[in-house]
Amino acid sequence: MAKKLAGIKALILDVDGVLTDDHIYIGPDSFEIKKFHIGDGLNIVLSMRTGLEIVIMSNRPSPATTSRMKDLGVKHVIQKHGDKGRLVKEYFKRKKLKIDMAQTAFIGNDIMDIPLMQHVGLKIAVNDAYPELKAVVDYVTVKKGGHGAVREVLDLYFKGRRLNPADLLAK
Repeated sequence: MAKKLAGIKALILDVDGVLTDDHIYIGPDSFEIKKFHIGDGLNIVLSMRTGLEIVIMSNRPSPATTSRMKDLGVKHVIQKHGDKGRLVKEYFKRKKLKIDMAQTAFIGNDIMDIPLMQHVGLKIAVNDAYPELKAVVDYVTVKKGGHGAVREVLDLYFKGRRLNPADLLAK
């Protein structure tokens, strides 16, 4: 898996259930809180320093997601309801990202992620993903969504590229 990840140009991430533990806390006036894994965030930042494009694709617009991605410096954030495969392909075209979908990986967790999985080169599900999604992927993480699954995948990316993440801290 490390060797396959070494060749990707973009990593597409679902949010709820991948970057979070699939829970949303809603308070008065629809105030929303999400719990993100700090190690996932660190590896996202370090991977972007290698030139990897990180793309967030969520069918659920959320101020919490917007805020977290801004903190991490992620510039490709799609938060729109619809077919994820179509939305990502349209986004790549509109932003003139010259990345072939075969050079992308996607980490998902639920059945609405299946349409996007059909378009990417490397299909990944978190450990606690929906069984129908697990059935169509190339790799299932050891970690659960929101508990370091993204860090796990990016550690494999670094390994495949023969990079020590600690060396990227100083950049």
